[in-house]
Amino acid sequence: MTVISMKKLLETGVHFGHRKGRWHPKMKPYIFTERNGIHIIDLRQTVKLLQESYNLIRDTVANGGEVLFVGTKKQAQDAIQVEAQRCNMPYVNRRWLGGMITNWRTMKERIDELERLESENEAGDWDALKKKERPMLSRKIEKLQYRLGGIRSMQGLPRLMFVVDVQRESAAIKEANILDIPVIAMVDSNCDPSTVEYVLPANDDAIRAIRLIMAYMGDAALEGINMRKDEQSGYEQASGSSGKGMESIAESDEDLLGASTLAKLSSGELEFADMPDKSDVVDKSNSEVSSTVVDNDSIKAPEEESDSDANTDLDDVDLSSSESNTVKADDVETSSSSKSEE
Repeated sequence: MTVISMKKLLETGVHFGHRKGRWHPKMKPYIFTERNGIHIIDLRQTVKLLQESYNLIRDTVANGGEVLFVGTKKQAQDAIQVEAQRCNMPYVNRRWLGGMITNWRTMKERIDELERLESENEAGDWDALKKKERPMLSRKIEKLQYRLGGIRSMQGLPRLMFVVDVQRESAAIKEANILDIPVIAMVDSNCDPSTVEYVLPANDDAIRAIRLIMAYMGDAALEGINMRKDEQSGYEQASGSSGKGMESIAESDEDLLGASTLAKLSSGELEFADMPDKSDVVDKSNSEVSSTVVDNDSIKAPEEESDSDANTDLDDVDLSSSESNTVKADDVETSSSSKSEE
């Protein structure tokens, strides 16, 4: 980014304001001093605000937006046209028509009419017209070209507007404020800066000063265009490299495998261990189910054995109790028999 030095601003007379009696009170923060009844603009603020405006225009153009340059006063007409054409941006340097951006649909229709008349003239459709009709259509083309020639390449509403002389271009600034379009303007000491979002305190009557600042803004637009082209080329290269990578992978597969193997792969005859068959999956599931059943049976078997052991223990206990009872009965009988014998 090139920076305008304060020396160049002094040489071109950017610091000269209007007479003290014609100043606007809202411009007091931008006035440095007074000399011989003329206000001197603070160039330190001008340099800083010029850099901010440069960055804003560059970023706007880099993001795909357009900047509309407006300057219809005699001192700014040539500079506006030259710099706007250099950076391929729309401009208005003759007359601001009411509704030029707020009624853009109608303006677009008039631009289409201008292009239609020019195409008919180039195709030779006017040869069959009468003698008086040709000059009428030629004057119509000249009139449309005079008023709309600078914006015929504009596709839609601009993202940003640059204005020279706030008082003279008040209609353009009002329309931009209605549509919420940011405005950068060269504001002299006799102008109201409150209607502008980005103020450039500068002399808007000197031809050299206007040319210097317009050239700086044109450089910002060109830098934004170059940034946009670089981004597009980088994206195209990235997409192209990814496509080439995929092609190289496909070519490497064809080079490594033979024709018969590729044919079997395409027909589906080859089967890989990484891709199990459905029958294998079914067999595995059946084996898992059978294993779970076997485990359940093995769990149940010990339980049944423990139950049978418990039953046998109970039977042994019953037998021992019955045997003891019989023994006791025999003892009683013997004892009774012995008593009877006595």
